[in-house]
Amino acid sequence: MAMEVTQVLLNAQSIDGTVRKHAEESLKQFQEQNLPSFLLSLSGELANDDKPVDSRKLAGLILKNALDAKEQHRKFELVQRWLSLDANVKTQIKTCLLNTLTSTVADARSTSSQVIAKVAGIELPQKQWPELIVSLLSNVHQLPAHVKQATLETLGYLCEEVSPDVVEQDHVNKILTAVVQGMNASEMNNDVRLAATRALYNALSFAQANFSNDMERDYIMRVVCEATQSAELKIRQAAFECLVSISSTYYEKLAPYMQDIYSITAKAVREDEEPVALQAIEFWSSICDEEIDILEEYGSDFTGNSDIPCFYFIKQALPALVPLLLEILLKQEEDQDQEEGAWNIAMAGGTCLGLVARTVGDDIVPLVIPFIEENIAKPDWRQREAATYAFGSILEGPSPDKLLHIVNVALSFMLSALTKDPNNHVKDTTAWTLGRIFEFLHGSTIGTPIISQANCQQIITVLLQSMKDTPNVAEKACGALYFLAQGYEDVGPSSPLTPFFQEIVQSLLTVTHREDAGESRLRTAAYETLNEVVRSSTDETAPMVLQLVPVIMMELHKTLEGQKLSSDEREKQGELQGLLCGCLQVIIQKLGSSEPTKYVFMQYADQIMGLFLRVFACRSATVHEEAMLAIGALAYAAGLDFAKYMPDFYKYLEMGLQNFEEYQVCAVTVGVVGDICRALEEKILPYCDGIMTQLLKDLSSNQLHRSVKPPIFSCFGDIALAIGENFEKYLMYAMPMLQSAADLSAHTANVDDDMTEYTNSLRNGILEAYSGIFQGFKNSPKTQLLIPYAPHILQFLDSMYMEKDMDELVMKTAIGLLGDLADTLGSNAGSLIQQSLTSKDFLNECLSSKDHMIKESAEWARLAINKAISV
Repeated sequence: MAMEVTQVLLNAQSIDGTVRKHAEESLKQFQEQNLPSFLLSLSGELANDDKPVDSRKLAGLILKNALDAKEQHRKFELVQRWLSLDANVKTQIKTCLLNTLTSTVADARSTSSQVIAKVAGIELPQKQWPELIVSLLSNVHQLPAHVKQATLETLGYLCEEVSPDVVEQDHVNKILTAVVQGMNASEMNNDVRLAATRALYNALSFAQANFSNDMERDYIMRVVCEATQSAELKIRQAAFECLVSISSTYYEKLAPYMQDIYSITAKAVREDEEPVALQAIEFWSSICDEEIDILEEYGSDFTGNSDIPCFYFIKQALPALVPLLLEILLKQEEDQDQEEGAWNIAMAGGTCLGLVARTVGDDIVPLVIPFIEENIAKPDWRQREAATYAFGSILEGPSPDKLLHIVNVALSFMLSALTKDPNNHVKDTTAWTLGRIFEFLHGSTIGTPIISQANCQQIITVLLQSMKDTPNVAEKACGALYFLAQGYEDVGPSSPLTPFFQEIVQSLLTVTHREDAGESRLRTAAYETLNEVVRSSTDETAPMVLQLVPVIMMELHKTLEGQKLSSDEREKQGELQGLLCGCLQVIIQKLGSSEPTKYVFMQYADQIMGLFLRVFACRSATVHEEAMLAIGALAYAAGLDFAKYMPDFYKYLEMGLQNFEEYQVCAVTVGVVGDICRALEEKILPYCDGIMTQLLKDLSSNQLHRSVKPPIFSCFGDIALAIGENFEKYLMYAMPMLQSAADLSAHTANVDDDMTEYTNSLRNGILEAYSGIFQGFKNSPKTQLLIPYAPHILQFLDSMYMEKDMDELVMKTAIGLLGDLADTLGSNAGSLIQQSLTSKDFLNECLSSKDHMIKESAEWARLAINKAISV
């Protein structure tokens, strides 16, 4: 096979499907029959300069895919597989890879760089291949420029693959020295300079110690700033990308350089080509992100507190930065905005201006208002659009008081522009800005309302009119109406939108039927807005919401009429079914929330459930998810009556729980099991064996995404609450799982924020499970079955309390569980709780909490504990 591997690799890229399929089969067979010789022949192919470029590239790509995969469990298998290969085979492969870095063929070098980094990612953490970095560093001083370039590229990929604690500091210093020297202006070869600049981008996370040393940091910063002035566009762009990364990784070290960075970025924004200018703006957006995070973390109640690690770079740069950003807003493109995901310099400028407003609040207003006043009525559309965009961008951040006066003046102007401006861009931005006004300056929290009886009619008329405009404008008008409705969500018994309800709903349904509703997300926006209008409606309009039920059911029914669809059409049909199921879910929740409407609505329940089951029958993942959520809402509304749907629905519930690949579907299904438990109570019993078996399987699978595991634990609690002492037969399976998860989640020293967040959600799931089980067994003769588990639970509570990193939700659930323990086990728990290390301190801390939910749970727990102790 080794002889013919070249031809097979070329055939695998043939345009003839049959030839390609045959070649792919041969490669698969070769890999399965003899992996070591398969990998050796691929690395030999990649290293051989006499072979065609195409076969070498594919050989490298297959090698890379043999070492890494997106799915965690598959990646783990591939790592173990590589580690268990014969050492001689691995050495030969690695020699081939390193030799390829000297090849004269650029594609082969680049592919090899990536494969070397993948091997390093596996071996360096295992303390294997210690000579790699040394041999790469010796290459950097080789003369042929292409060898230097390939080696720097490899070092860059290596830093991306390997975590900083795996590489010793001496090697880090040498890598950085090599990379920074490669970036230096004295390096004459642009390919080398570009590879070095890109490598620095990946190596920045390794440079903690170097950035703490003034001389080294000054040197790195100088070289990066010089590279932003290179004659080569790609080098300038890569250098600015390094600056963006430095701004977030080393924010607190930037003060001495900010003056120079402002000059460099301003020059790039005004004079350089778009890819470079975009990165220069991104630098300031990134500084805003840092300062917003710092200020949010420290709250707004500090005054002149020097402990805050905020340098107020944005505040200091305001007088120069804001005019620069306003200037950029005038650089629109003729055809911008029409496609979702479009991005250009004017949009980047507006986004950055919005972040600046959130960073400095009121201070931005006087700097932007003159620009708006000067340009809003100019004959050139660019000036009108830029002024509108500037206005919309600064609405989040400043206090409502600072904005209300100008908003009141601007509102009628904007409404008139939305219908009368001749330019599509201006209308698009105007509708977006109206949406921002309603999002940030309208609602029950705003003291002075901007919407009154007088202008409500005009606002709605204009928005409904705009929904007939081009798709991009109509989509933004839907968005504005969405936020208008959302502001009235907790308005009380009577809503200002009530008189217009029928007309609004009709207009939105009309939008969903437009020929061009597929463009600019228009149909999706119309349904999302319809949902919000229903959600924020009051009892006054309940009869009209009821009339909507058969209308949406009919729409859903139409999507199920059997016609043969192409895959593209099927995808569109799936999207539409998802939107309609989502809409029905909101209607069911709305009508199910009060007895009179629920009673009338239930006449449709059988038909609706029938439709949902048909949707499952022609399933695609997203629809599955939306229909599942809607069924959860229906179960909640139907209560015990939902039992009649279980025989037909159960198989789809089981399929959802088995869906590891689309783990969101699995998570949603777990949530729906909870809804059904609450609805059916003991009537869920016949289905519990199947459900519990599947949930236990899910928990022990390493293929299921970790985010689904916390809700599964909560679901144990829901099941136990529903079936009470009948949960007895599952204790021997569920409790050990809960105990081992509890041990894992109790200690979390030195982990990142994501992990802390996940740990807290895992703890909350475990606590909810225990709570449900203890509450379910309350007053049952079988409560003594739970006594053996109590000491472990109290230990878990102790260790969490001592870690001091519980969030509010976990505290509330944990103190609630302490109460449940006392409440269910009575005197059996009393003595254990008295012996526990921290229960008393934890209880007192919760009793004096500012969070009233925690306090309430703690007061209940105190009563239960006192009662248990006094027995």
